[in-house]
Amino acid sequence: MTNSTLPTVTNLAEEKLSKISQENWAPGLEKRPPFSDKLVSHIYYQEVRNHPNRLRQTMMLEYSQYLENYLIVNYAESASVPHILSMAIMINEKFRERVPTWKSFDGHEDVFKLVFHRVLELLLLNDDSLLLTEQTVLLVFLMHCINSLEVSLVRNQIQRLVSLPIWVCLSNERRNEELKNIPELKKFWSALERKDAKSDDSTRKKNDFERNFLSNLIKRFLQILLSIRSENVEASAPKIHFCERFIELMIDLEAFLPTRRFFNTVLDSEHVVVACKTSSLAQLKEGRLFVELLERLEFYAGFEINDHSGEPLNDKQMLDLHYKRVYGLQKMTFKLLPELREFSLLCVSQADTRQHLLKYFNSLSTKKLNKLVRHLNLVKCDEKKKFEKSFLTELIAHRFQRRKSQLEAINSLPLYPVEKLIWDKNIVPGDYFTGEGCLALPKLNLQFLTLHDYLLRNFNLLRLESTYELRQDFEDALFRLKPYKSDDGITAFRGWARYAMPIDAFTIIEVAKPKIGESHPSSVRADLTITLNLREEIKSEWEALRLHDSVFLVTIRAPNTTHLSKVTDSFDKELGVVYIRGCEVEGMLDEDKKVISDIPDQRPVLKGNVRSFRVHLDPNQYQQDMTAALDGQEDIYQTFNIVVRRNPKQNNFKAILETIRDLMNTDCVVPDWLHDLLLGYGDPDAANYKTLGRYINDADWNDTFLSYEHLVSSFPLYEVVTESGEKDPSPPFVLNFEENDIKKIVVKPHIIPNRGPYPFNKPRRNSIKFTPTQIEAIHSGMQPGLTMVVGPPGTGKTDVAVQIISNLYHNWPDQRTLIVTHSNQALNQLFEKIIALDVDERHLLRLGHGEEALETEKDYSRYGRVNYILIFLLNALNFWMKLSDFKIVWASLEMFHIHVKQLFLYQVMSRWEEFYAKVTESKDVELISNFFPFTLFFCNAPQPLFKKLSYEEDMEIAEGCWRHIRKIFTQLEEYRAFELLRSGLDRSHYLLVKESKIIAMTCTHAALKRREMVQLGFQYDNILMEESAQILEIETFIPLLLQNPVDSRSRLKRWIMIGDHHQLPPVIQNMAFQKYSNMEQSLFTRLVRLGVPTIDLDAQGRARSSICELYNWRYKSLGNLPHVEDLDIYQKANTGLCFDYQLIDVGDFNGVGESEPMSHFFQNLAEAEYVVALYVYLRLIGHPASSISILTTYNGQRHLIQDIVNKKCLNNPLIGVPKVSTVDKYQGQQNDFILLSLVRTKSVGHLRDVRRLIVAMSRARLGLYIFGRVSLFRDCIELSPTFKILVQRPLQLFLLPHEEHPTNRKLKERPAVDPLIIQNVQHMCHFVYQFYADKVSQMNENLRAKNTLSDEVKSSDEVVKLDDETEDKHQTTET
Repeated sequence: MTNSTLPTVTNLAEEKLSKISQENWAPGLEKRPPFSDKLVSHIYYQEVRNHPNRLRQTMMLEYSQYLENYLIVNYAESASVPHILSMAIMINEKFRERVPTWKSFDGHEDVFKLVFHRVLELLLLNDDSLLLTEQTVLLVFLMHCINSLEVSLVRNQIQRLVSLPIWVCLSNERRNEELKNIPELKKFWSALERKDAKSDDSTRKKNDFERNFLSNLIKRFLQILLSIRSENVEASAPKIHFCERFIELMIDLEAFLPTRRFFNTVLDSEHVVVACKTSSLAQLKEGRLFVELLERLEFYAGFEINDHSGEPLNDKQMLDLHYKRVYGLQKMTFKLLPELREFSLLCVSQADTRQHLLKYFNSLSTKKLNKLVRHLNLVKCDEKKKFEKSFLTELIAHRFQRRKSQLEAINSLPLYPVEKLIWDKNIVPGDYFTGEGCLALPKLNLQFLTLHDYLLRNFNLLRLESTYELRQDFEDALFRLKPYKSDDGITAFRGWARYAMPIDAFTIIEVAKPKIGESHPSSVRADLTITLNLREEIKSEWEALRLHDSVFLVTIRAPNTTHLSKVTDSFDKELGVVYIRGCEVEGMLDEDKKVISDIPDQRPVLKGNVRSFRVHLDPNQYQQDMTAALDGQEDIYQTFNIVVRRNPKQNNFKAILETIRDLMNTDCVVPDWLHDLLLGYGDPDAANYKTLGRYINDADWNDTFLSYEHLVSSFPLYEVVTESGEKDPSPPFVLNFEENDIKKIVVKPHIIPNRGPYPFNKPRRNSIKFTPTQIEAIHSGMQPGLTMVVGPPGTGKTDVAVQIISNLYHNWPDQRTLIVTHSNQALNQLFEKIIALDVDERHLLRLGHGEEALETEKDYSRYGRVNYILIFLLNALNFWMKLSDFKIVWASLEMFHIHVKQLFLYQVMSRWEEFYAKVTESKDVELISNFFPFTLFFCNAPQPLFKKLSYEEDMEIAEGCWRHIRKIFTQLEEYRAFELLRSGLDRSHYLLVKESKIIAMTCTHAALKRREMVQLGFQYDNILMEESAQILEIETFIPLLLQNPVDSRSRLKRWIMIGDHHQLPPVIQNMAFQKYSNMEQSLFTRLVRLGVPTIDLDAQGRARSSICELYNWRYKSLGNLPHVEDLDIYQKANTGLCFDYQLIDVGDFNGVGESEPMSHFFQNLAEAEYVVALYVYLRLIGHPASSISILTTYNGQRHLIQDIVNKKCLNNPLIGVPKVSTVDKYQGQQNDFILLSLVRTKSVGHLRDVRRLIVAMSRARLGLYIFGRVSLFRDCIELSPTFKILVQRPLQLFLLPHEEHPTNRKLKERPAVDPLIIQNVQHMCHFVYQFYADKVSQMNENLRAKNTLSDEVKSSDEVVKLDDETEDKHQTTET
């Protein structure tokens, strides 16, 4: 679909559908005409089904709220077929557009039940009353229902189709066999038969229809499938599409445990997979997608799981089942077929190969094969149909052949994609995915069969997403090389690319023997040579290739004519791309062919431009290629002529794939309280602390509360009492929760012991007054189990996270907490706030490459912490010399550290005990200062050390000094291992594994380093994840498994997830993976969909309350913190602007609205000029550039705005440059003023995703000014809550150019002067130009006046000086 087919504003206003909508169901229509079924039929047949641009018409109808305002509200049991089909089409369109669907049936639940039943009836029609394309529409509707099981309205209907009663369609023999294997189902089946015997005819008829529906649908599909013939493929296109959608429906039913539990047996009994394999469609070129879908169906039909219990089956269990089946086959052949006596006596390993099965059973007649399959209960015994021999032999081979285990399959899979996969559009679709067709891709939905299934789906999707990104890189780099075929027939290159170079030489240097139990080589190494005749900065990029970087070897054979002017769909064929193989860099080679170290100081300077690299090839891929070469195909590794590298920031996909594969090869032990929840089953409340049964009553809340009054107000549902009866105790508090009939909290105030006399010894205290909801989030985070916190914009998610970490640290000092975020920016913000609290810095560790952006004086990276400890150890001897009266000269610092424990006991602690005994006996305040043994040590502390006011006060100071000394020796004891560990790497590993208590990293770093951490023995007890809704599902899961289980159980006690699923999800480049596979769904969002309890923060402190109203409707009960109303900055108006927010209607500029110079590169010149003009105006009246950000919804517009800003503002010191970004990139940031460009004028575009709207509306603190086409966005149902508020204000920009920043005008105060009303962009540009000129002129006048005044002062000074000299001369003369 091209953009020209999309409905535009003009279409909406002028086309027939729009007029019909305005007259019959438009929102706000005061008097609607009576419902007309003829109108529904006319719209369906004339405007949708038979229209040449059906998708465009469907989009217009859905956008006009046809479903909600006309079809649903006017539905009756006697509704026509066009009415049903129209509803199905509208629902499918909502799913395609990814907008909320089932809310349309709120209050109309009975309508959905009726519609659903009618859809089932229409799907089974076997006449010509419905086109096959129409039945395909109904199939897609049913598929969307199956993928919406979290909606009770839908789930109740689907359950009736897939529950135990559907086994009525099985043969009696097969059903009895299944019931025998699962005895507990037998009593349910007996009860079902008794109930059916008592039911009336209508109920029995309805039940029979629902129970046999899927079986009858399969028969209908097989009928259509067998009607496809190779002679008339073009006419069979609708049939092919129907068959593809049907297989997709079967996959969806098999991929959910609730739907596959009983259906999988029905699917097996109908032999769908075998029928598809033997069909004509499977042999046709047009059936390629069908075959790929069939492979997925076959995979899930034979998935390694117990369908009844849901327990995963290991290799041994699967083998036992397989042996049982083959033994049954051999037993039956021995009994019935004497001619197969040899087969009957074979061992299983010889009898269960496809080759042997076909060899023996092809020798039988069709009659004997039919008899055999009936005795094996593979078909119904009473079925008179005679099957063809090809079908029967395939059925036996499919049923009894040994299948390769899923684990073997994944371990033999190459991690690097090859050329066939890279350009296979069925598996890796192109840039634009309409959502109309189906794809052979896994889907991420609510539930997964097993953890292996969970990991496998994510593995495949991540691999394909990486393949798509690789394809873009290859197309860009190889296109720039401009290959051509020279006169001598050799491929040459007339262009150049930054990321691609011709290969001078490529040699395989080692193929290592396979490991025990493996068939592929353990490693394959090769040397690669290239010539770098490049600029120094690009040459240095190639030389910077380091260990584990991925590069790609390409074979290009340019065709005779290569005149590509742009990248096309057949790019690989037109350019001559023959082979692509990935490899991993080991390092660059020196002149002696040895790998150069990655340490910069140890890298030699190489002469010339020729560089060699050692690389590791993928052993699995190498084995496949060599096997093909032995069969007569070309040796690929002798053909490479191009090497392609990637941007290092995007080149970590292989490491993440390896991590996932490692997890599939290990027993993934997740906490028992999380296992079912991760798979999407069980009680959603099961992991919550209130139901987990591990409640902790007593806990130290440290500095969470600012006062006792704050504590009481934080628990409105509890009776709060103090243990001592004190009325107003001071924090910190220990709270004891008594969950009885009367909820009570017993408060025990306590005093933090003195830690020493230095200022840094004083505990750092929290200064935030948390709200009751934030306190509940902190309380939940301190309890064992899963805590999910939904944090709307500005509600203090980070502050809550930091307080949870602090409380865990102080309550359970032996436990270790892992912090994981999506971005380095969020991680650094969180880490900086942790540093500011009362957490010992020696227990903090920040991993990853974003540490350098931390705005702290100290280095918290691995090596920064190592240096911190080394400095501490070097100072240890000074500590001792100050403490001891004995001047001992140590042979080495190591000797001192070895004896530190004895020194502490005999030289330090003995003196403290002597002092303590002396002063506690007399209780004399003077004795404390006189006999304190460490006065000299604390001579650099604030003096006087002891105040001598009371014995208790001075004794507390003395004990604080002792605690300070004792802590030093405790640290010395902890760091003794540093004397045994000599390398910085070993020391950093020791810190990670033993010393650090709070470890922070990004989710990407966790995925990359998982294998290393597990090998080191890394352990942790708690995980806190910030930005959880922005992290990919698999990248959320991996941090749970960064440690080995203890006694086959996970050590993890708490999992705190903080995020906002109402804001933007993880970024997925490929639209097909994003929409079709639902890869953008985060684990946080999935758990919310499953109904897991969340704590929703309900008070924001970022934006004005008026701006908050633009997005708070999306949250349960989002209010404002008091300071949003009380602070002066929020009470004052925005200087130079009449309103604190406005929607400005922007028309065409020179007759042009939105433009698209490149595919999906949307721009709008009018809005860009308008936005920049407003920015210049704000700067001229005094607003700082740093307080203004310009946002837009499209990257193309960002580039356009940036160009205009650079042209008009970059070199102008009076104006300066603002922050220009897209809405997506700006998530997590904020500013005082946001100028937002909506860009689109023809269709709403991706702003229709409400999550993007929420992010856009919530970035501003004081002022939000939106530029867009009001007529387009106003009527969009998803955006209406926000735009209904926006359009209540004038749609023209109101300015107050007489004001200077900062203004004293109050927000609700009427301006003293009438505002300047801007009519359009031309008016704004002209005004700003004149305003700028006037400002510059005024500044010049002020400067001249200042200079004139300065000259006058200078002249006056000279006159005074001259008068003084004259006076002196006069006096001298007189003298």
